[in-house]
Amino acid sequence: MPYHHFTSFLLLLLSNCCFAQLQRFHFSQPKMGSPFNIIFYANDSAHANTLAEQCFQLVDSCNAIFSDYLPSSELNQLSATAGNSTPVAVSPAMLDILLRSKEAYQKSGGTFDITIGPLVKLWRQARKNNTFPEDSAIQKTLLLTGFNKVRIDTTIKAVLLAQRGMQLDLGGIAKGYTAQQVIDLLKENGITQALVDAGGDIATSGAPPFARGWTIGINVPETKEDLLSRNIILHNMAVVTSGDVYQYMEHNGKKYSHITDPRTGYGVISQRNVTVIAPDGATADWLATACSILPVSEAKKLATTMHAQLLIATIEKGKILLYFTKGFLNYLHTAN
Repeated sequence: MPYHHFTSFLLLLLSNCCFAQLQRFHFSQPKMGSPFNIIFYANDSAHANTLAEQCFQLVDSCNAIFSDYLPSSELNQLSATAGNSTPVAVSPAMLDILLRSKEAYQKSGGTFDITIGPLVKLWRQARKNNTFPEDSAIQKTLLLTGFNKVRIDTTIKAVLLAQRGMQLDLGGIAKGYTAQQVIDLLKENGITQALVDAGGDIATSGAPPFARGWTIGINVPETKEDLLSRNIILHNMAVVTSGDVYQYMEHNGKKYSHITDPRTGYGVISQRNVTVIAPDGATADWLATACSILPVSEAKKLATTMHAQLLIATIEKGKILLYFTKGFLNYLHTAN
């Protein structure tokens, strides 16, 4: 079930070393539309396999709640009630991610908005048909969006979508949120040295044995394989990179990213990769989307507000330019 916010630009650089007591375990299954990797250190293989199974069950349960591809998902069932006058009871996980999304909408000045579902569908169909949508269709679809039309009642744990035709899309937050949920589950079971990679949305706990942290490479903008000369090393943080290598449309000489600006209805046209390091996966995920849309100065300010670090890599006149918050440098190390 691919999500629309593709952040598969991070290349994991890990050794295969084994240690006297702790062993490195790596489990991978296709989940949420991409490979879902779980890496952790433990001293018992039977326990590790049992935990991995529990983690993938958790991922499946999150997918059953957040997916916009599964007709039976809680998200699609909620969207189907749009325009009704009665609030709909939601699960604790759905309530949590909706509240996180509300905060993201408010903090980002509307550049992160999970009500863009109708726009996402419009552009997905446009890419499939290789036909650029008419401006009138975009403007009409925009009328179905706006987080101000989402009413969340935390007392009765229910949600009302005020306008018929609304559709929620959690593609810019669900993978990061789920990766963090898996890290938290591992912690609850005594695993404190772990990395979870949900198709490029990465959450971590403690560093691997005898290491400063988990080592992660960052792609050069507009490439799938080329890496910047310096890696990120981190632990107990999450990191997400967002860009348009994998999905975009070209029209009249402009490349429109799959990342849609909720304010205009059009895809972002700047050639940039945005890497966010944040305290948790959900925050890193939505910030990567918002900071792909905002001007550089506003993106840096937003990241700082959320206690996150930001790197924006752009190509301007054929040259790579880097913009970053000061704290980002603390995580950069020269690649071997």
